Amino acid sequence: MKFESKGLVSLEINGEVYDHKLYQSLESLSRTGSQRQSAKELNISHTVFNRRLLRAEDKLGVKITKKVGNGSYLTDDGLKLLEEFRKYLIKIEKTPNITVAGGHISTGLLESIETPFDINIYSSSDEDAFELAKRGAVDILTLDDPLIAYERDINFMPIAYDYLVLVSSPESRIIESISDLEGLDFVNVNGSAQRLAWNSLKHYDIEYNIRESVNSQFDAFKLVRNSKNLYTFLNASYFKGNELLKYDTQHVISVVKVNEDKAQVDEFIRFLLNNAQKSIENQGFTPMG
Repeated sequence: MKFESKGLVSLEINGEVYDHKLYQSLESLSRTGSQRQSAKELNISHTVFNRRLLRAEDKLGVKITKKVGNGSYLTDDGLKLLEEFRKYLIKIEKTPNITVAGGHISTGLLESIETPFDINIYSSSDEDAFELAKRGAVDILTLDDPLIAYERDINFMPIAYDYLVLVSSPESRIIESISDLEGLDFVNVNGSAQRLAWNSLKHYDIEYNIRESVNSQFDAFKLVRNSKNLYTFLNASYFKGNELLKYDTQHVISVVKVNEDKAQVDEFIRFLLNNAQKSIENQGFTPMG
């Protein structure tokens, strides 16, 4: 698909123009996982919402949504389209404000903190946020998992600690020991700190199966809660679960300074490392020091 900017929050793709209404629909569906809930959120009927998505799929020639159980989720093509809208939004919203992009967990943490700074925050996967940072489209990159920074020898600043918990349906069997994980089916979250859980299972010689892969922890949570046989590992700061691998999966939530020329960026990072640490603790993370 060939993307071009066209007007306010509109994209031209292969000669067809898609406006902000489609963007709003994709943005909402990526969060709710429900067409009916998104339609209610946008104050339109479910029929109108569904027709909007079907019309876009017909023009694009690809599926942008898929049904999983009782939910509706974005396909890889749908996520790619949403990311293009987000990139364009950031491009046209250049302001004196501090622009932040990063993983769902780290950006969610920043959104929960009251700050004296004017901030625009965009949530995506670590990988997509890193692509925006490479283009210079953001001032600060936040990482749910420091792997990207480690791999590229990028300086990052830890602002909090987190760990992973095992999450499943209330109807799933109770897990009491690591050996109970043998042979279980899991939902993988792309680009998350789950790699620590998978590495730990391999270390303990536990055989496991990845049955689904999604792009956000919230999508993984919805899947496992609606299934008796699926499990996943999610951040303890946002989800309640079994702390079986707590010490094996502890990791840092971090920020990377992208814009070296904006003085507010340094001020904001200092704020996170000092004044905001109590707020960070109140949000379920372990503060630094």
